[in-house]
Amino acid sequence: MHFNIQDGKIWIQYNGIEESVPERLVDMGVPTHDIVIGFHSSFKRQFTLYAA
Repeated sequence: MHFNIQDGKIWIQYNGIEESVPERLVDMGVPTHDIVIGFHSSFKRQFTLYAA
């Protein structure tokens, strides 16, 4: 896994495990608008449940 924190958001740059890291973060109380799937293009991010 590789994470960055930029502008108060958690950017997931790489997720090499089977478990969904964004879902786990939400379960731990992190709002979806504070999670960015960085390994997706900005175009693709707009179609996720997380920050674009």
